[in-house]
Amino acid sequence: MKKVEVGNIRFGDGNPLVLIAGPCVVEGREMVVRTAGRIQKVATKHKVPFIFKASYKKANRTSGRSFIGIGTDEALHILEEVKKEFGVPILTDIHSEAEAAVAAEVADVLQIPAFLCRQTELLHAAGRTGKAVNIKKGQFMAPEDMKHQADKVATTGNKRVLLTERGSMFGYHNLVVDIRSLAIMRGLGYPVILDATHSVQLPGAGGGDTAGRPEFIFPIARAGVAAGIDGLFAEVHPDPRRALSDADSQLRLDLLEELVKQVVAIDSFVKQKLDI
Repeated sequence: MKKVEVGNIRFGDGNPLVLIAGPCVVEGREMVVRTAGRIQKVATKHKVPFIFKASYKKANRTSGRSFIGIGTDEALHILEEVKKEFGVPILTDIHSEAEAAVAAEVADVLQIPAFLCRQTELLHAAGRTGKAVNIKKGQFMAPEDMKHQADKVATTGNKRVLLTERGSMFGYHNLVVDIRSLAIMRGLGYPVILDATHSVQLPGAGGGDTAGRPEFIFPIARAGVAAGIDGLFAEVHPDPRRALSDADSQLRLDLLEELVKQVVAIDSFVKQKLDI
């Protein structure tokens, strides 16, 4: 398997589970900085490598009335502040070729949203920045077909590719996680991440908003770590009910430590006993 490094954090090759966590979108400075600090305390306490995530804008919303963001410059400035204050790498989404270079000025990992995972020119633009590229598997994609998307980034000379499972469509307004997909994508030679929060979404089921079943975050996360994933992705918010995006699927921040405790124990057992 290709080992991917983000700063001093290493994905794959038997390295410990990496936590990628933060709110869905940058809603404002105070909430983002406070949330980053609390996540870092949990990660440090449990000795988990940590990458902070937040979208600087949300371009793919269910409804035209949904919150998109506070503005590119302000949001990226806040993410840069988090990076400097806490010394953590930053992951954020991009949605167009033009956004790649702009986001790369701050972000250490550029994330390709699931709906856009087949956009060749977007993947090329992300790859050319030289930053690590996390490609979310489309809800409509077979896991083995993600090889072609990873190859698009690799053709730029950038081999720093991560693949993320976030559930597959199961009829209308429902997602399921096929645990087999984690092994299949790892078999492609790239580190694999499980997004345990987007996987509990009920897309479009909230009458113009995306609904969700957050009670399933813990069991999905545990199952993925037991299957040998390299990273766990979780959107967390101090008060998900008031979140401006994905309110029904984000993990409550005060529950994060318990989740981390559980998955770290599973990860340690799996990687020591099964030599993954």
